[in-house]
Amino acid sequence: MPGAAQLAAAALTALAISGVAWRVRALSRSGAAAAAGVGFLIFGFGGGPGAAALLLFFVSSSALSRLGKRRKASLDYEKGGEQRDAGQVLANGGVAALCALLIPFLPEAPWLPAAMFGAIAAANADTWATEIGSLAAHPPRLITTLKSAPVGASGAVSLPGTVAALGGALLIGAVALFYHFGWQGVLTATLGGFAGALFDSFLGAAVQVQYRCAVCGKLTERHRHHDQPTHWARGVRWMHNDAVNVLATLCGAIVTASLSLQL
Repeated sequence: MPGAAQLAAAALTALAISGVAWRVRALSRSGAAAAAGVGFLIFGFGGGPGAAALLLFFVSSSALSRLGKRRKASLDYEKGGEQRDAGQVLANGGVAALCALLIPFLPEAPWLPAAMFGAIAAANADTWATEIGSLAAHPPRLITTLKSAPVGASGAVSLPGTVAALGGALLIGAVALFYHFGWQGVLTATLGGFAGALFDSFLGAAVQVQYRCAVCGKLTERHRHHDQPTHWARGVRWMHNDAVNVLATLCGAIVTASLSLQL
């Protein structure tokens, strides 16, 4: 179990980082509060490598969100903008935080740290894919049918976005080297994170809720479009973007943990 000093340091560090993120408008007020909680659990119970992985995810995803801001602003993501709220923070970091919390209580379960890295790798891979893929020169394709789709459509994938997803997973996987996992840890976290990002796209195309604008008829993730309420068009009503992200990070955790037990 981590000592009181370590937990106190983790709490202060998490509060400081989330406070700075709020001041620079990378997080909303609720997002900063959620990030402080997630950061405390991962910093305090997940160790230095867990903290490094979380920081790499946050810094890289925040930086990429600023690329092509004008073009991204026109896309109909459920939650647009640079500021992440509590729902987004918990959806991307909640699974990893839970894994980190369990590590001291299950010291003979080496798959738990692997699951933590896999969850963060999936979140990073999906974020990189979204931020880079939305700037691709050619229209993406739905992962389920390979038909051409509008930029920003749920479940749409592109070559730049797919390569970015692999790179985002690899970045987090590389941190596993410092958790005494060796190159096998890098491989498992990278594959698990990439699998999570692909699963996110599949859910987006197959079951994520979509609404139709009454003004222009366009499908969107938003409840309002052209300042008018949108109407349910398809998908599971509760399967919004945050729910998809939770399941994607859970997939990344499970795949990475399973691979770590096999290799």
